[in-house]
Amino acid sequence: MAEKDIENKQEDKKARKKIHSLETKLKDLEEKAAQQQKAAEEQQALAAESKDQYVRLAAEFDNYRRRTAKERLELIGTAGKDVLLGILPVVDDCERALQVLKDSDASPAAIEGTELIYNKLINFLKSKGMTKIEAKGKDFDTDFHEAVAQFPVQDESMKNKVIDVTQEGYMLNGSVVRFAKVVVGI
Repeated sequence: MAEKDIENKQEDKKARKKIHSLETKLKDLEEKAAQQQKAAEEQQALAAESKDQYVRLAAEFDNYRRRTAKERLELIGTAGKDVLLGILPVVDDCERALQVLKDSDASPAAIEGTELIYNKLINFLKSKGMTKIEAKGKDFDTDFHEAVAQFPVQDESMKNKVIDVTQEGYMLNGSVVRFAKVVVGI
C-alpha cells in the first residue's frame, strides 16, 4: 500500500505540474487573445477614422468642384463686362442724338440712319446678355436705381416712384453693371 500511496503521490504531483503547465499556457493564450482583441479594436478605430477622413475629403472636393464650376460660369457670363461698359456711353450718345434729330427739322434719312445704328448697338448688347433696367414709373429700388434728385409731386401714387430717368441703367446676365440714375418723387 505504501507503494500505491507513493505512486498516487507521484501521479498527483505529475497531474499538478501538468495542471500548472496548462494553467500557465491558458494565461498566455488569454493574454495573447486580449492583445489581439485590443489590436483588432485599434484597427477598427483606425479604419473608421480613415473612412471618416475619406468621406470628408470627398465632400470637400465635391464642394470645391461645384464652387469652381460656378465661378467659371460667372466669369464666362461677365467676361466682356469692361468692353460692354465702354460701349454704354456710345449708346447714351446715340439716344441723345436721336432725341435731338426728332426734335429738330432733320431729314428722315438722318433719323432713320441714326435709329439703325442705335438698334444695331442695342441688339448687340442684348445678344451679349445686357439688358436695360426699366425704371420710369416703377417704385424706387436702391438695388437698381441711384437717386440723383428728388422732386415734389402732387399725385400721392407717384410718391417714392421714379418720375424721370437721367441716365439708363443696365444689367449683364442678371447683375447690375450700371445703376439707373433717376429722379424720385417725394
